[in-house]
Amino acid sequence: MAEAQIIDGKQFSADLRARIGAEVTRLKDEHGLKPGLAVVLVGEDPASQVYVRNKGLQTLEAGMESFEFKRDADISQDDLLTLIAGLNAREDVHGILVQLPLPDHIDSHAVLDAIEPAKDVDGFHVINTGRLATGMDSLVPCTPAGCLMMLKDVLGDNLSGQRALVLGRSNIVGKPMAQLLLAESCTVTIAHSRTRDLAEECRRADILVAAVGRPKMVPGDWIKPGATVIDVGINRIDAPEKGEGKTRLVGDVDFDEAVKVAGAITPVPGGVGPMTIACLLRNTVIAACRQAGLDDPEI
Repeated sequence: MAEAQIIDGKQFSADLRARIGAEVTRLKDEHGLKPGLAVVLVGEDPASQVYVRNKGLQTLEAGMESFEFKRDADISQDDLLTLIAGLNAREDVHGILVQLPLPDHIDSHAVLDAIEPAKDVDGFHVINTGRLATGMDSLVPCTPAGCLMMLKDVLGDNLSGQRALVLGRSNIVGKPMAQLLLAESCTVTIAHSRTRDLAEECRRADILVAAVGRPKMVPGDWIKPGATVIDVGINRIDAPEKGEGKTRLVGDVDFDEAVKVAGAITPVPGGVGPMTIACLLRNTVIAACRQAGLDDPEI
């Protein structure tokens, strides 16, 4: 059997960002509308700083307005909520993202739910999650949105009847991913750490989305031959072959084994990861259009 098709998230996200840039130019030329994204970073977490910097750069590259608000880790919850209230009121801010995790003394749920749902480009507000669950228009969490776009690119727009397994039940990926697949008329199972006979559940899936955060948890013999595998996991492990103290990134799926069985698979790195920021930009453009009373863009 030939090796699986490698789903190139880097190229897919580059193409998406190019379409977003073209749409931003059109909105400015035809409507005088420049989408604006505000990112709030609390504290000095190194990984969060890298994410925020990359988001800012890609926002500007797409021709959009980028606003960054960095606050010390000891900021009070009331002061953070006041900042968000100000951003909710600004007409030049169409999307608001609060970088997680937040310091322990701050209630993340209270902060996320303080964001105006129409500007919640992460798709985490309870109103957006409820609208997604009931099949209404909403701002969809970025990682699941990117996963669905890549699935449709591989399998076509009609996923109806496909048996899909979502491995992981987080609010950020697992649950919204299941909702998106249900909306496409897939037969969806959500599996997790307490699922009985997890290997057999995986082997039944035409579509497997792995999002548990455990390196190489899914071996090749858990994959149904010809299945489409979307690996959301980003795990850093030791890589002594590269030298002392070196590390490398791997997914939740054992790629070297799975690529020999699956029909198509995302690599780690270079698969789902690049799509997350691209879909954040897409959500910001959609939010800007809705706030201006325009139709959703076809991007």
